[in-house]
Amino acid sequence: MKSKGPVDVKPIPTSPEDVESYMKERIGLGESFDLGVRKVKVLGKEVQFYYVNGLCDTEFVIYILKELVELNDREKKSADVFHIIENRLLHQSVAVVKTMDELVDQVLSGLIMIVVEGETSAFAVDVRNYPGRQPEEPATEKVVRGSRDGFVENIIMNTGLTRLRIRDERLRFEILKVGERSKTDVAIAYVKDVANKDLIDIIRKELNSIDVDGLTMADKAIEEYLVKQGYNPYPLVRYTERADVAATHLLEGHVLIYVATSPSVIITPTTFFHHLQHAEEYRQSPTAGTFIRWCRFLGVFASLFLLPLWLIFVLEPSLLPERLEFIGPNEESNIPIILQIFFSELGLMFLRLAAIHTPTPLATAMGLIAAVLIGQIAIDVGLFVPEVILYVAVSAMGTFSTPSYELSMANNIVKLFLLILVSAFKISGFVIGMTAFIVFLASIRSLRSPYLWPFIPFSPKAFLQILIRSSTPGSKIRPSIVQPRNRQKQASNQ
Repeated sequence: MKSKGPVDVKPIPTSPEDVESYMKERIGLGESFDLGVRKVKVLGKEVQFYYVNGLCDTEFVIYILKELVELNDREKKSADVFHIIENRLLHQSVAVVKTMDELVDQVLSGLIMIVVEGETSAFAVDVRNYPGRQPEEPATEKVVRGSRDGFVENIIMNTGLTRLRIRDERLRFEILKVGERSKTDVAIAYVKDVANKDLIDIIRKELNSIDVDGLTMADKAIEEYLVKQGYNPYPLVRYTERADVAATHLLEGHVLIYVATSPSVIITPTTFFHHLQHAEEYRQSPTAGTFIRWCRFLGVFASLFLLPLWLIFVLEPSLLPERLEFIGPNEESNIPIILQIFFSELGLMFLRLAAIHTPTPLATAMGLIAAVLIGQIAIDVGLFVPEVILYVAVSAMGTFSTPSYELSMANNIVKLFLLILVSAFKISGFVIGMTAFIVFLASIRSLRSPYLWPFIPFSPKAFLQILIRSSTPGSKIRPSIVQPRNRQKQASNQ
């Protein structure tokens, strides 16, 4: 992280009064109600506890305070009070801090700082207890069978859920602070002897180069700095809220990014086909998992191409065989079909936004109103022909069957562009749009990785694994797209 000014290397004053004055001036001690200081006498010296209410575990703080105060009854006055206090800090995470800048950062991160009169060092005790929910199954990645825990907004809990699944001594979590004001905790996770070193260095360099006040949007802001996506609608990283999915990608050689306050973990690098995977495929037998995968592929294909293809046949009825003439509109309408499709798509977008913004108890009523009343009445008054509603609904179901929300939105945008081209140039417009679409995807690089791999460039074995869900014992090779140091999935003997 770039600095916006000279680094504060002010040492910790030996006078507690000077420390308190600095804290009042620097972080608003005495002005902000949640910032506090507790002063006690230990073996004749003043000891100050600095903390932030709401971020500390009160029970730990009281326990440490009690232990230090009782030193007055157990010990005699000594010149070595600093080390006596250090030995009485009964906590597994205690660090010595030597500058006021570190002291301020640690306090605002939720640690308690213990300042001892006459000493130029202070103790940082990690008694953080961040507010948040307990691990629960993610709403967007549910499975019929499988674990019901998922990532939450607490980065410490998220790394713990990953450690629970990978107990390898080579698993690494590098912690960084990003944001000049927010100082958001960001962790880079990888398996040391598997992940590509160049990829780790690139991600570390990009994160360290972020110069911004704060990351209030957490992982999404990190993504925009990391991959420099611009106005490309297609997602260049994958998000997951499932700890088992994150652990699987770590073992494959991917590098993950954990961001504090976000329940999603960023997986890098990713391809187009990574966004079509779902944990449910791997919670069923290989045959059932392959069937689920093919159904999902069909749904994604329908979400992209069903409406443009149907519009071609509507505009060019001569292309339809006699036996398939029924798929065209059987009723005349004063409103052009292309406008009906766009109105329907706009209505579905309204419905999606309304579902997000509507309180849960009212969501069912809202759905009934939109689907039954508005939809049926729109057909009865002649605003839509029934076929438009049918094909738009099937296309929408394909959109909802796409595992990645970001990919479904990107596909929806592409579908609208294809509809415009088809309405203007008919079949020629579809061919032009498809060609431009494939060329566009083939030109994308996600952290230097081809976006359409293993289709472009073509890798037969990897592409076969995309089409058919292989069994776990049969998956012995890590995907080459991540350029792992160790291609074999078996653990190294070293």
